[in-house]
Amino acid sequence: MNQILGNEKNSLGGEFISKNQATNKKIENENTKYKILFTIFSSIAFLAIIILVMNIYHDSQNAIVSKKLTDSYSISTLYANTAEYSAEVQEQKQAVENPFVIGIIKIDKINLNYSILSISSDELLDISVCRFAGPMPNEVGNLCIAGHNYVDYKFFSRLNELDIGDTIKIYDLSGNFVTYEIYETYETKADDTSCTFQDTNNARIVTLITCNNVTGKRLVLHAKEIP
Repeated sequence: MNQILGNEKNSLGGEFISKNQATNKKIENENTKYKILFTIFSSIAFLAIIILVMNIYHDSQNAIVSKKLTDSYSISTLYANTAEYSAEVQEQKQAVENPFVIGIIKIDKINLNYSILSISSDELLDISVCRFAGPMPNEVGNLCIAGHNYVDYKFFSRLNELDIGDTIKIYDLSGNFVTYEIYETYETKADDTSCTFQDTNNARIVTLITCNNVTGKRLVLHAKEIP
């Protein structure tokens, strides 16, 4: 009888140990899985932080360049009435393929103040707004200015806050400015270039172009000179 009870006890003990071992192994497997997931998510978070820091540094460097361009424009206007400076400006106009600051755009309503670069390219659009098509600032024709739409309210990210009747100031290389009033705003396809028209009937027009990061379309604002 004792032997039978002993065998049963050993059997129950062995079963308990087996279940305990299985439970421990399951817990160990779960812990291993969580460690792997933690390592993966930690690595992703670390990479995201690195990318974010790099983007912030890149944007800050571009902001510094943009600020220097604006300061350079301010200094240049001090010499706008000299014969040497006028001759230099004419040479720059004739060689417009070499990028340089051609003016300043100011929109008080959205606290916008940027240098306008003479031509547009991927690299230059990272620095400031750029002349996309049309004449030099405040000349007859349709001056089209393109700018990126950044989420941190830089460049043309706040154009959507402007309404018909709002004003834009464009400063030229002589330091003079012309005020333009917005008369039309709309969105169009990314490949639609009809907004760059140059038949203005001898009027001076400014067109601002940026992207809508949600729809992928282009936001276009047309403004005409206030007499």
